[in-house]
Amino acid sequence: MPQALTDGLRLLRAFVGNPRQVGAVLPTSAIAVRAMLDLADVPSADLVVELGAGTGVATREILARLGDDARLVAVEIDPQLARRLTERLADPRLQVVCDSAEDLGSHLGGERADVVVSMLPFTSLEAGLRRRLLDQLPRALRPGGTALVIQYSPLVLGELRRRFAGVRTRVTPWNVPPAFLFACTGPVEG
Repeated sequence: MPQALTDGLRLLRAFVGNPRQVGAVLPTSAIAVRAMLDLADVPSADLVVELGAGTGVATREILARLGDDARLVAVEIDPQLARRLTERLADPRLQVVCDSAEDLGSHLGGERADVVVSMLPFTSLEAGLRRRLLDQLPRALRPGGTALVIQYSPLVLGELRRRFAGVRTRVTPWNVPPAFLFACTGPVEG
């Protein structure tokens, strides 16, 4: 069975088991992931964090852009998806963490990322959890870092603007459904 079909079935199974947590029936397209990653300087990053790694669509593209001495911490809450990611992407730069993105700080050892890539389905999450996860984004970034967020709705834009001084947006229609891409910089002080 082709890998794309296998990944699609795994994601569908995870979605059926917990639709609010997974948030998507189909994997995000590689075109949308590339367009999102083009909004940050991944090749110069020392540390990239991915939240909601899923089947690894973004993980593979991040690794393709990442420098030889850089590191990628990919967080995935679903144990089966995290295990498959570890098995399929044997790369010394990759650390797969099976945990909630709420606990990100405990996995970074005091480090902060140059780029945080969020594949989390913010609009399908309970409001309190969504706020706690969004609060993690500026905390996880180094000064000058960029948080990249992909969503299937623009509804999270206001919440991003409350947390970041700069939010650039782009829509990529070549995804099903169309994807809204956000590049966030400069945490709001206060």
